Amino acid sequence: MTNDPRVMRPIPYMGVIYVVAEAMKLGFRNGHPDWCNLGQGQPEVGVIEGAPPRLMDIHLEPIDHAYGHICGTEELRQVVADHYNRLYRQGKASKYTAENVCIASGGRLMLSRIFATLGEVNLAYQTPDYTAYQDMIEYHQHRFTPVLLPATEEDGFSVSPTTLEREVVSRGIGAFVVSNPCNPTGNVIQGSDLKSYAEIARTHKMLLILDEFYSHFIYGKDGSPGSGPVSGASYVEDVNKDPLLLVDGLTKSFRYPGWRLSWAVGPAEMIDTIGRAASAIDGGASRLVQRAAMAVLEPKRADGETDALRKAFSKKRNLMVEHLKQMNIRCCPEPEGTFYCWASIKELPAPLNRGEVFFTEALKHRVMTVPGAFFDVNPGNRRHGVSPFESWVRFSFGPPLDNVAMGLERLESMLSVTV
Repeated sequence: MTNDPRVMRPIPYMGVIYVVAEAMKLGFRNGHPDWCNLGQGQPEVGVIEGAPPRLMDIHLEPIDHAYGHICGTEELRQVVADHYNRLYRQGKASKYTAENVCIASGGRLMLSRIFATLGEVNLAYQTPDYTAYQDMIEYHQHRFTPVLLPATEEDGFSVSPTTLEREVVSRGIGAFVVSNPCNPTGNVIQGSDLKSYAEIARTHKMLLILDEFYSHFIYGKDGSPGSGPVSGASYVEDVNKDPLLLVDGLTKSFRYPGWRLSWAVGPAEMIDTIGRAASAIDGGASRLVQRAAMAVLEPKRADGETDALRKAFSKKRNLMVEHLKQMNIRCCPEPEGTFYCWASIKELPAPLNRGEVFFTEALKHRVMTVPGAFFDVNPGNRRHGVSPFESWVRFSFGPPLDNVAMGLERLESMLSVTV
């Protein structure tokens, strides 16, 4: 039976899903030794130098066979709260508790829960940003109004606090969702700018939704490993009053994407509302995975993992930035977070200076990339014409170092033949 448009709406492949679908037509499969997935949205999941051993077993209790609380088990919620207090709330009177934490089966699900709770507000988003926001917004825009805040190249693909506050006041923005560190640009809102974001949210009663899945992938401007993670939790004054929701999980920073375990941290009243939405959307996360997650967040293990992660990924970051420069492909900005390079290919000869053409040609060399236009979040496709990111590409240094190096070498070979 073919899809009847009266029954099922057409849903195009987007982002990495599209990339994988096209690559599979040419023989790609996960783990194929002769493919370089520089488009992948997950970190390498094997052993990395200096990290604790990968967890390979899960202990179960009889209670794990039953339904759990819609917001997660009490034990894991407290472990997550303690994790945030230890990293970001030292010396602060206001601390997170289990009531400030909600657990879900993956980041997109948690974000979907949050979007489902929004009322009749103006919801701001920036471009470029995470591709999945588009569909999430579209599902609910009968209730809230999406407002675009362009993050321009001149501003390092970041919305400044001054611009944000001006837009909040002039356009009546009631909520703002942004990935930080940003997928795809690798830009990080941190320090005084992140503090200002929190102050703007507090002053204007604007819900600030910080998608912090890459919070531990932090590098210096020179590409050296960062000293630690970045989170809006550092700038919250009252955990039950400040309108900040922080979304993170085990997927990226702890390198367990297949576990599908995420959390939201914020005011207890908001967390309760998210749980009510979850009761109709998904029913709650697996108790099995939640039990295992507590071991991942044990302080010594967690710090050992994320310290090793920054060292391993800074090497890959620097390798990719330098190789792309040699190919006349410019990273802007050079990433201070994530495991992506957001790069301009406009200096390449036509037609390779268009993301879709570059992507298609790279597939012939068994290299996967993501065209930049996918990150031009455009709910309802209200904006028409050529995307401003047509000559941009997201390159991932998520795979192991040798695979990243092989992919870059193949791209160099591709350009030497086609230029």
